[in-house]
Amino acid sequence: MREPSQNASADADADAANSATAFVARWRAADGSEFTSYQLFVTDLCHLLEVPSPDPAREDTRDNAYVFERRVTFRHGDGSTSSGRIDRYKRGHFILEAKKIRLTAASKGFDDALQRARGQAEGYARALPVDEGRPPFLIVVDVGRVIELYADFTRSGATYTPFPDPRSHRIRIADLADPDIRARLQTLWREPLALDPARASARVTREIAGHLAKIARALEAAGQHPEIVAGFLSRCLFSMFAEDVGLPPTSVARVPWSAALPEQVAAVAGVLGERC
Repeated sequence: MREPSQNASADADADAANSATAFVARWRAADGSEFTSYQLFVTDLCHLLEVPSPDPAREDTRDNAYVFERRVTFRHGDGSTSSGRIDRYKRGHFILEAKKIRLTAASKGFDDALQRARGQAEGYARALPVDEGRPPFLIVVDVGRVIELYADFTRSGATYTPFPDPRSHRIRIADLADPDIRARLQTLWREPLALDPARASARVTREIAGHLAKIARALEAAGQHPEIVAGFLSRCLFSMFAEDVGLPPTSVARVPWSAALPEQVAAVAGVLGERC
């Protein structure tokens, strides 16, 4: 029998999956104009992701940290200015540019239209007041079909690149059924800098260093010589690196480390299994 907490978690997962299915079904057939559809689409997306919806806009743009139709002023080289409106803005998080593209999704024209929307969003980022800074993310939406993500974690606004990479930055509406995709978008809404690969790498490095220190202490406390412990951990790290980058030929049969390592290090591995 499952614990109550497990039942609650399973129920929550099922509810989230059902909500995603309903969202996809609701918007897949949407064919209204961008203007009439995008705010409702994005609001429904917020409900699906369980993140707050935008605030009502105010006359003073300094108060508009999370709104639809955020006003910006473009300053041109000849000294003139012009106005624009960001479809959806969340200060320090993202600029969202929405379109309703009436072209086949697999066509070059469709891709070109999304790239123009990306360029428009980049222009908005550079037009924001200096004291607000540029957001780390641009979100380009084709209402009911596609969401594309672009990131600039330097927040300079100079170069927004496909996130997490050029092969997977485009999220099709059906992909929202994937809990990992929804989790990525939730993080973007709540704590976008947590998606910065550099920060993630630093966090993982700190975690690994902590684990290795604990392992070393346990092995030395069991009577293993520090040099043997250091050598064992070095070989662990190299072996994991080699596996990650594909150095060992796939044709080579894998054997347990206790059979492959020298007797002394195999003994250390035994202690590792008992204590960690």
